[in-house]
Amino acid sequence: MKWCRVQAERGPAFGIVEGDEIALVSGPPFEPHARTGERIGLAAARFLPPVAPMNFYAAGINYRAHIDWANQHHGMTLKVPAQADIGYRSPNALVGSGADIVIPNDAPGPVEYEGELVAVIGKKAKHVRAEDALDVVAGYTLGNDLSERSFQKTDRTLWRAKNIDTFKPMGPVVVTGIDPMAQTIAVRINGKSVSEYSTANMIFSLAHHIARMTRYLTLYPGDVIWMGCDGPTVPALQPGDLVEVVNDAIGVLANRVTREAG
Repeated sequence: MKWCRVQAERGPAFGIVEGDEIALVSGPPFEPHARTGERIGLAAARFLPPVAPMNFYAAGINYRAHIDWANQHHGMTLKVPAQADIGYRSPNALVGSGADIVIPNDAPGPVEYEGELVAVIGKKAKHVRAEDALDVVAGYTLGNDLSERSFQKTDRTLWRAKNIDTFKPMGPVVVTGIDPMAQTIAVRINGKSVSEYSTANMIFSLAHHIARMTRYLTLYPGDVIWMGCDGPTVPALQPGDLVEVVNDAIGVLANRVTREAG
């Protein structure tokens, strides 16, 4: 099943994708819901982030090739982690497919993309075993984890570098029934392929992350876990660029880059 969240006449609404239309429903598909009878054409839909998460988690360094690239390109001294670490992002940065990415007018750059697989949690989860962990996942979508690298170097935390408004596009749809460890994630800029990797190369699997996380915290329906990216994340994005994160099962998360006026 494919489902999404769109802007309807009455406000944000969840829907189930059926061919070239979206059948609107009364609530998230991972909770009790009913069809409203309303339908929206898929091509005309204004996509919102598929969920409005209470908590937004991001896997730490989770691919070896990305570690090697960051050390060479950014002069970092990252090492392969001994354990899965979790970061937090702010939901204020989320936008849907089709929305603009807006670079602040005082941001010197570079602004770099990271195309990622995203897990959407569908059940309240605490003390979940790794072998049962994927049972709490409602489905999978795509994310673009944008970073303003100058801010990342100068700020004590990642509050600006990672959490600027519009810097976390997510969508366009959530897909059920796919293997999170067997997906190819690609990124295109202005139609040209700039990145492609397999989620099979994760250092720590999604199941491992969920088991480790729920030992200490509770995951709730609608929470999201972004699983990191592999390899290089260049060239830097420029105003006017169209950046697309692509997966055969989920589709295309597409956003145009702009610069803040003023």
